Amino acid sequence: MRLRAMAKINLGLDIIGKRPDGYHEVRMIMQTIQMYDVLEIQKKSTPGISLTVNLPFIPTDERNLVYKAAKLLMDEFGITEGISIRLEKSIPVAAGMAGGSSDAAAAFVGVNNLFHLGLRKRELMERAVQVGADVPYCVMRGTALAEGIGEKLTRIPPVPRCFILIGKPGVNVSTKTAYESLDLGSISAHPDIDGLIEEIRKGDLRGMAKKMGNVFEPGIIGKYPVIQEIKDVMEAGGALKALMSGSGPAVFGVFDDRRRMMETAEKLRRGKLAKTVFATEIFNQL
Repeated sequence: MRLRAMAKINLGLDIIGKRPDGYHEVRMIMQTIQMYDVLEIQKKSTPGISLTVNLPFIPTDERNLVYKAAKLLMDEFGITEGISIRLEKSIPVAAGMAGGSSDAAAAFVGVNNLFHLGLRKRELMERAVQVGADVPYCVMRGTALAEGIGEKLTRIPPVPRCFILIGKPGVNVSTKTAYESLDLGSISAHPDIDGLIEEIRKGDLRGMAKKMGNVFEPGIIGKYPVIQEIKDVMEAGGALKALMSGSGPAVFGVFDDRRRMMETAEKLRRGKLAKTVFATEIFNQL
């Protein structure tokens, strides 16, 4: 079985406050894009989970979310057969694009299908939150409002067709570090999430771009000014808006013109501001 684990971007990311359990309350607009890792899953004759990855620094044991997701389902349903998983990473690691969460979501779907467990999407999503807050969304895909710690999901109408340019600089930002360094009291501007949803409902791409925002940006850009430089190149090249995704440091630009996106991608590559440059579009298939 061969599955695509799709990357996500955050069209809007707001943090409402901190809960007693230490987690943060969020309101985010999540969007899947046409950028993906590939999971190949097959049964093997010996028990247990065998995981291999094309990147040597990624763990292949219980520390990997793919392993955790597969083990969770196999333990719950008492599966004694073994599986072999090959993970081919293309989504940048520690970039704010939910690569690990999406890989875990694909593992949930793969194990469910491979062993004919019969779980519906909603049932997979209920289990997925045990592995990570973004994993239920990565099972769901498309355009959605995420609330709570990210696990409360509401489907919203698809974003109008547009082109997405990804630029990820050669720095990594862990989500944990980003949250720990966030000073809620110092946030001077919050994105208008409800206004953003309304523009998406109207199918107004330019209106949507104007409302996009991410409360993590000021703090992360303060540490890594290259993020702002990438944003500037994208917007100078015709992006309706360029924004950091999630806790960063990946930047995405929203374009309504594919040619201008490709020209801007070439400028980013020549300028060497970004280690990863990827030109694609949104993914709205449900």
